[in-house]
Amino acid sequence: MNLFYKILYYFQKRGFEVCRRIAERLGIRTRVVRTSFIYLTFVTLGFGFALYLFLTFLLRIKDLIYTKRTSVFDL
Repeated sequence: MNLFYKILYYFQKRGFEVCRRIAERLGIRTRVVRTSFIYLTFVTLGFGFALYLFLTFLLRIKDLIYTKRTSVFDL
């Protein structure tokens, strides 16, 4: 059971952080966004999880494209 908690802690700390980023953008608490995704997943039989993965993909692509550079020579 200890291995399970280590894996769970790893994903909580180093996961995709989609819910946190959406909550910061909307100005609400992260817990509300996570709960909304959970309810959406149960109500729509998996659509919430698919939406979560799609948002993860979009945020990852955005991070790769829009990187902040400190200088003109960082190309």
